Amino acid sequence: METVRPCGCKGIRSCLICEAEYNIVKPDFKSCLEKCSSYVYCPLCDKSWPGWDADLYKTHPNHQGKAIEYPGVYIQLDFLNSCEITSLVKELDNIPWETSQSGRRKQNFGPKCNFKKRKLRLGSFNGFPKPTKFVQEKLSKVPILADFQTIEQCTLEYDPLRGASIDPHIDDCWIWGERIVTVNVMGNSVLTMTPYHGLDTKYNLKSITEYSTTCKDLKFDVESEDDNNDDIVVRLPMPEGSLMVLYGLARYSWEHCVLREDITSRRICLAYREFTPPYLNDTLKNEEVREILKRALIFQ
Repeated sequence: METVRPCGCKGIRSCLICEAEYNIVKPDFKSCLEKCSSYVYCPLCDKSWPGWDADLYKTHPNHQGKAIEYPGVYIQLDFLNSCEITSLVKELDNIPWETSQSGRRKQNFGPKCNFKKRKLRLGSFNGFPKPTKFVQEKLSKVPILADFQTIEQCTLEYDPLRGASIDPHIDDCWIWGERIVTVNVMGNSVLTMTPYHGLDTKYNLKSITEYSTTCKDLKFDVESEDDNNDDIVVRLPMPEGSLMVLYGLARYSWEHCVLREDITSRRICLAYREFTPPYLNDTLKNEEVREILKRALIFQ
């Protein structure tokens, strides 16, 4: 179904509402992943340990099994305290929500991007909500984000009653920079990582050769998206109030998703994006980019 449905879903995207109304059968992705070797990342020791339940990190340092390295992830637990969470949720709920796909709602603040046509325009972007300013200020104090310049802030709400989820994907590489930042404001959840074996024409992955020092370590299929290698799954815990940064191999070599089964209560998160280095370096000749960076300093 290519038309936008009343619930906000379209194409292959669906939620419990439209699945019931239009008899849509959603593939059981979780069951497929559970057949793979799975690991849970522990932010306390920076290693991934055998298992599926994301709460396994709480057993630190008494982990079981043989750990694997999983580079490109930074998780800071308790990035937001309970008072900040309560206040922020209240303020976000005072901002109009827009219906989105797969059982989600959103609030977007940033430029308009057409990833297929690789076009960027200012649109109605005129800064960020003032009640969220303190979050960006806290981000600037995290060493790995010291020079992070936010140019998009997106609030996402996941509703378990609608079967909210987000399908496996890599964030666009033509415009969004090398660090993918998420603040999990409300509700515990999990980010599930699966290796990407597709073509470098997808997600504008070819663009990273223009700017990323990571690209020399990346491998993509040059002829086919099929890959018969045994895969592993890495589960990244996203407790309430935590901060997560994906970069390097985790950013470019792995697709990330949020499974429906991992949304057991209302979840609200803030997603932050930066420009790629070519866009940041283009400010002298690109007036629109310069104006976007200027407006990204405004909170109102």
